[in-house]
Amino acid sequence: MGLNDTPSAERLHIGFFGMRNAGKSSIVNAVTGQELSVVSDVKGTTTDPVYKAMELLPMGPVVIIDTAGYDDTGALGALRVQKTMQALNRCDCAVLIIDGTIGKQSQDSAMETQFRQKGIPFLIVYNKADCFDTVYPDGITVSAYDSVDMYTLKETIAALIKTDTATKKIIGDKLNPGDTAVLVVPVDSAAPKGRLILPQQQTIRDILEADAQAFVVKENGLSSALTELTKKPAVVITDSQVFGKVSAVTPDDVLLTSFSILMARYKGFLVPAVRGAAALKKIKTGDRILISEGCTHHRQCEDIGTVKLPGWIRRFTGAEPKFEFSSGRDFPAALDTYKLIIHCGGCMLNEREMRYRMQTAQDYGVPFTNYGTVIAYMHGVLKRSLQIFPEIASTIE
Repeated sequence: MGLNDTPSAERLHIGFFGMRNAGKSSIVNAVTGQELSVVSDVKGTTTDPVYKAMELLPMGPVVIIDTAGYDDTGALGALRVQKTMQALNRCDCAVLIIDGTIGKQSQDSAMETQFRQKGIPFLIVYNKADCFDTVYPDGITVSAYDSVDMYTLKETIAALIKTDTATKKIIGDKLNPGDTAVLVVPVDSAAPKGRLILPQQQTIRDILEADAQAFVVKENGLSSALTELTKKPAVVITDSQVFGKVSAVTPDDVLLTSFSILMARYKGFLVPAVRGAAALKKIKTGDRILISEGCTHHRQCEDIGTVKLPGWIRRFTGAEPKFEFSSGRDFPAALDTYKLIIHCGGCMLNEREMRYRMQTAQDYGVPFTNYGTVIAYMHGVLKRSLQIFPEIASTIE
């Protein structure tokens, strides 16, 4: 997977924030060397956040986020500010742009507080150095107008970011060189034409990097594959929607898990997801359940999130809950009316946003789980699907 192929969820997210006309968009253009954002003397030129995936040395694959000014006014301005604040939840680091000709304002200080509360590394940048001589000891000074000190700015941003992405594994740390992992990949009306979905691609790559072998079959080919393999596979990894069928075919002495469970671990929320799945036992008719996906796609007749999951939940609980759905970057800010939140594996969202969504649910006291975990729970195979992670499996009664 090259730099141009790196999914946005695996890229560092760098957010540029500031008041209107502080020069955010000009600095973004100067840092990237591209005209990513429209620049104007008119306040409020940037409306919705602008997201751009690119390679930015010395950091490598990144997503640049140019946001609207957080001092915007009026009803429409309030919506722009809301979008700006939502962008915070995706940032691995933030750059606070301040107009050096007027200095730090109360709104800038308030944004600093937001960065600290959310644990976001940040850098203060005083722009328009070509128009002032003031020394600002708490940040660096640049001029987007003539690109002064842009190299220093990029190097400083790179130094802010610490990531273990290169060492994190989806499944590779559980495999030995020469092991075989059997991947069960359904191909039905809901599957994307001509390609595998992202978690499947990422898992195959992770297996190969561990010097193990990936053996890919459809669900109706698993039984014959297990018979034909000369050596017992180390693990069977299945798409969640065929968990029941796959668990019935996979021998008890072969580890079994799902792509969704692996993604929950990779994104850092598997333990809360396991705890949250048990909330299904308490669901009653009329309870509100939020089913949230990180991506946006055309809904198929057998869509797992809007069709299959609600059906399985009705059968499991014997109740008629009220289901609500969200997708993409839309996620409710208030969750107090929900009894359960079921999220996808989050392959299209970075770890920081997934942790934000999980933390928001916890702040409201709402159980939070994901597709694969709750499906395994409903099929009675959750403990088995976690045996590859014994420290987690031991917590299940």
